[in-house]
Amino acid sequence: MSLLSMEKIVKEYDGVTALDRISLRVERGSIKGLIGPNGAGKSTLFHLISGVEKPDSGKIYFKGKDITSMAPHEISSLGMGRTFQTLQVWGNMTVVENIMAGMNRRLKGGLFSYGFRLPWIRRSEKEALMEAKEILNAMGLLGKWESMASQLPYGKQKLLELGRALAMKPDLLLLDEPASGLTLTEMRQISEQLLQIRRDGVTIFIVEHHMGMVMEIADEIAVLHNGKLMVEGAPEAVKRNPEVMEAYLTRRPPNE
Repeated sequence: MSLLSMEKIVKEYDGVTALDRISLRVERGSIKGLIGPNGAGKSTLFHLISGVEKPDSGKIYFKGKDITSMAPHEISSLGMGRTFQTLQVWGNMTVVENIMAGMNRRLKGGLFSYGFRLPWIRRSEKEALMEAKEILNAMGLLGKWESMASQLPYGKQKLLELGRALAMKPDLLLLDEPASGLTLTEMRQISEQLLQIRRDGVTIFIVEHHMGMVMEIADEIAVLHNGKLMVEGAPEAVKRNPEVMEAYLTRRPPNE
């Protein structure tokens, strides 16, 4: 059974079809890429999977459970984490507090006393702090753990957001353009992190515009175009597909 599956998903906005009978599967332990031109429906699909929006018709299953009508927090509690297209880091919190905030749903008693600077920290919170530092170490951010998140450069904030999503201990991680705005060096760092995350047992479903990156790390790629599934398969097969070449890979801005 696939970890995540979508069956004939339809989503319309004011009579315009954003997604037209999309059926996709993400296999456990894989990295699946989702590509397509701007407006193809990629982020919309992620909104539906994570419960931010609801499809007009069709079904979405996660771990064999119908999550189509579930709220985002309910879906998250099943083991799904997500990053967004727009960076969402709490700049007025420290780096480690951002990571620990990602653990909130797993902890009894809600928010950490550490986050409120109270003079006592319970054993569970000490353990959580150690776990947060391990995540930061894996992200290359341990040396900045007490810094304010807003003080990190953009690329490091992207890694911090990824680390916070991992703090939820997800079985499935949805990543919406994690390499957006990054330098080539930062992009390579993110790629290495994603491959390690997959080796650690987390399944990844990634939307990404950087073709070189997604072709390098994905096991399978799906291409959306005008709200329809154009093609799906291994990276090299997708790359050579004539329809994909015409609709996406060779696409250039009008003024270029």
